[in-house]
Amino acid sequence: VQLQASGGGSVQAGGSLRLSCASSGSIGSFETMGWYRQAPGKQREPVADDNFGGRPNYVDAVKGRFTLSRDKPQNTMYLQMNSLKPEDTGVYYCKGLRRGTAYWGQGTQVTVSS
Repeated sequence: VQLQASGGGSVQAGGSLRLSCASSGSIGSFETMGWYRQAPGKQREPVADDNFGGRPNYVDAVKGRFTLSRDKPQNTMYLQMNSLKPEDTGVYYCKGLRRGTAYWGQGTQVTVSS
């Protein structure tokens, strides 16, 4: 299974982007999926995840601005990012966890200018 992230870009503060994470296999096979980001000079950190049994979880910094969703027929997970801030800048990665194995997509760059 491969995950491919896309949708990054450069926007001004207050703008929006939608990231996509396309799976080469059934997205329903993942127990958990989520998004991580890595800012310049910092470690990769979680942004949002979902075990698809309830509501997604978000870190405080993005609550109310980011929305994780998935389209099972399209085998794609999304991250809708609104009201973007310069501190949201970084490389965004998608991750899927299946049977104890983590699958990572390649990163997609998000740059938010003030």
